[in-house]
Amino acid sequence: MEKTYNPEQIEAKYRALWEDKNLFSSDANSTSENAYSIMLPPPNVTGSLHMGHAFQHTIMDVLTRYHRGKGDQTLWQPGTDHAGIATQMVVERQLAAQDITRHDVGREKFIEKIWDWKEQSGGTITSQMRRLGSSVDWEKERFTMDEGLSAAVNKVFVQLHEEGLIYRGKRLVNWDPVLQSAISDLEVVAQEENGFMHHVKYPFVDGDGFMEIATTRPETILADGALAVDPSDERYKDVVGKWVHVPMTNRTIPIITDEYVDMAFGTGCVKITPAHDFNDWEVGKRHKMEVINLLTPDAKMNANAPKEYQGLDRFVARKQIIKDLDNAGLLVKIEPHKLTPPRGDRSGAILEPYLTDQWFVKIAPLAKPAIDAVKNGDIRFIPENWNKTYFNWMDNIQDWCISRQIWWGHRIPAWYDEQGNIFVANSEAEAQAQAGEGVKLTQDNDVLDTWFSSALWPFSTLGWPEKTPDLSRFYPTDVLVTGFDIIFFWVARMIMFGLKFAGDVPFKDIYITGLIRDGQGQKMSKSKGNVLDPIDLIDGITLEDLLEKRTQGMMQPKMAKKIKKQTQQEFADGIPAFGTDALRFTFAALASFGRDIKFDLKRVEGYRNFCNKLWNASRFVLMKLEGESINPKADLSTADQWILSRLQNTKKNVEKHLTDYRLDLMSQELYEFVWHDYCDWYLELSKPLLQDEATKAGTQATLIKVLNEITTLLHPIIPFITEEIFEQCNTITGKDNTSLMTQSYPQVDETLVSTESEAEIIWLQTFILGIRKIRGEMNIPPSKPLSCFVQNFNESDELHLNNNANILSALAKMQEINKLAPSDEAPESAMALVGEMKILIPLAGLIDKDQEIARLSKEIEKLDKQKMQFEGKLNNEKFVSGAPEAIVNVERERLASTLNAIADLNAQLDKISSL
Repeated sequence: MEKTYNPEQIEAKYRALWEDKNLFSSDANSTSENAYSIMLPPPNVTGSLHMGHAFQHTIMDVLTRYHRGKGDQTLWQPGTDHAGIATQMVVERQLAAQDITRHDVGREKFIEKIWDWKEQSGGTITSQMRRLGSSVDWEKERFTMDEGLSAAVNKVFVQLHEEGLIYRGKRLVNWDPVLQSAISDLEVVAQEENGFMHHVKYPFVDGDGFMEIATTRPETILADGALAVDPSDERYKDVVGKWVHVPMTNRTIPIITDEYVDMAFGTGCVKITPAHDFNDWEVGKRHKMEVINLLTPDAKMNANAPKEYQGLDRFVARKQIIKDLDNAGLLVKIEPHKLTPPRGDRSGAILEPYLTDQWFVKIAPLAKPAIDAVKNGDIRFIPENWNKTYFNWMDNIQDWCISRQIWWGHRIPAWYDEQGNIFVANSEAEAQAQAGEGVKLTQDNDVLDTWFSSALWPFSTLGWPEKTPDLSRFYPTDVLVTGFDIIFFWVARMIMFGLKFAGDVPFKDIYITGLIRDGQGQKMSKSKGNVLDPIDLIDGITLEDLLEKRTQGMMQPKMAKKIKKQTQQEFADGIPAFGTDALRFTFAALASFGRDIKFDLKRVEGYRNFCNKLWNASRFVLMKLEGESINPKADLSTADQWILSRLQNTKKNVEKHLTDYRLDLMSQELYEFVWHDYCDWYLELSKPLLQDEATKAGTQATLIKVLNEITTLLHPIIPFITEEIFEQCNTITGKDNTSLMTQSYPQVDETLVSTESEAEIIWLQTFILGIRKIRGEMNIPPSKPLSCFVQNFNESDELHLNNNANILSALAKMQEINKLAPSDEAPESAMALVGEMKILIPLAGLIDKDQEIARLSKEIEKLDKQKMQFEGKLNNEKFVSGAPEAIVNVERERLASTLNAIADLNAQLDKISSL
């Protein structure tokens, strides 16, 4: 076994082995009574995996490897999503860099370019997944636009249309003028921004006077259909039914009443513009109002606007209209006003309510069974509190606009004849048969919302609508691991479509993970320059390369400078190579039920240290056992019985935590057992036991048995290092196993649980730690042999003293242990307690009291100076308010650490002074 743990070398070796031997295949364990399946939430082919992907992939891989080890026939289904709008935008930006648009190359050539991009991006994603050790069944990899999945999409569309659940209608939709496409309500981002409220006069047609309204969008005045007041508003009872002039037009509109109006908003009189506001659309329908659309698809004023505004961008038109209103004496005032304009989550553009023909799913009939599935327990959310979020949305669900005016995606399976008749079919040939021979047909140009096809993912990937063996074996799947941000986009729609078309829920559990944030709790984003690439944490990256990566393509020099400064402060030496296992262990340890998860590189460093510790412990065991004949039936010492008993308890807890999806607790359990019980204690206890012929054979058998089971327990979390240790262990045990992946997950053996041995080792640990504490406090070298007295002991203490004399000699460096009767007077001593028993170490000749007091006083004086420096900084308001929060927190931690050290040294000084 190599002296130093080298993750890069080991990872490459086992990635090749696993795939060469096809060890991820779902065909393994096909005779098992149990099947276990997870569907990978398909990453978008828009680039590469980010930290959130790596986090969730680790969770899914832990669950998959665990169930594979339990003997289940296991499928982790991989694949990628075509991500319609997002992917099209990537390729359009690439063309824009060459001053080309998609319209310049045409639909067919443009789609070819996207397929080229898909191969490149999809290749990046699968490469990253391999680097992360994701044990997906690569032979079953799918893409949402594969031929089979596309056929499933068409079938679902046609069936829903036949049942009247898909319809085409002219309605207001969220329109993105950059994408020039409708988008769903879920793709709308609304954040508060600074804006203005414009107060405008509408002169009466008959007589003098005017009505005053307040609007944030004065350009839509040109399409008003009415003014409205509340029916109970006494201020306006005499003007209801009158007509007013629409400013800057030659149109007149009535004043109506409608309960939609809020008397407290503005003047209590509102303009109703049916084509440009969702609420106004409903009011307009109630009052049979004229609908006037002012905008072109790219948000310019169209021919319905007065000539002087036609062709102007909506915001340019707004400025001109405000100016014209003012010149006409119709502008009362403009006031600052907070507003929340709807923006597209992809383009960032302000959206417009836009009247177009679109395809919709009548969603309420599909939603009811999906609500019931969660209510009756067929599906459970983990944590359970996400039920409320789910129900809140599902109970208020609106029809789903599924058509998009883009080119990349599943083209809507609908054809039109020259008279506008619609023929919905699985293929053009089928549509032609419906229309009749010789009828000229044109396919709908729109494509389906990406989420329509991904709603079919759990069953379309398994071969539906065919009744394939995989579909019957692996559907419903066991768990969906995903983020809270796509509960509505994806999770709810999978439940609705799974129940409707596959006849069952798509998964039994929905494990909602938290969101990975940076060390300061900020969301990771390219614009903030705080993104971490999981591969950079595995391989390491220099500061220069990290700076370039974080500021690449950043147009604002000021922001780039700020990001560079923050990065230099946080990663002064770049990021070292941690290896995949350390990163995976970190993700598993962070997998709590919290909504937000702070990612700290110190955690990764800590788990890299854990990997090193495991590696060094394994080298120790293998060196001690090399050339030895292992006897698994040898008699066991108390220490052997103890570690085997602790191991059973660990296995119990690990399985419970896995069942509860508490990978954080599972990781902590294994960390504590391996680091403290096995490495810190048992390996040390084994050294004197290996020197004694009476205990040697049992200790040898226990060392290798526990190490083998440790590697198997840890394998789901850290698969690479455990594979290498397992292979090395085979050289001792003489076994010839292909891979740790083919081994059974360790079972709890109740016959090895020993409360007596655990009690005795706790006694022994307490004794040794007491001696070590005294050595530390009194500055006594660890190697210096000590004599001690014990007092107030019982029969059990005497038995433990006799049984562990050689271990106490080796580990605590005890030269002599003398028993004092209760009446005996003890010399001046330092004392430690083991239960009721006192351990007394005479200090005469061990320390020079005056010299030790001088040393401690000097150390306290040095720390007092440091304390004053830290306090000075933290009392400086300029530093606290001006420095980055992370730097201020470091100073606070340093101060706290210094204060603790001073307190400890003062306690020692008091103790020695009193001797």
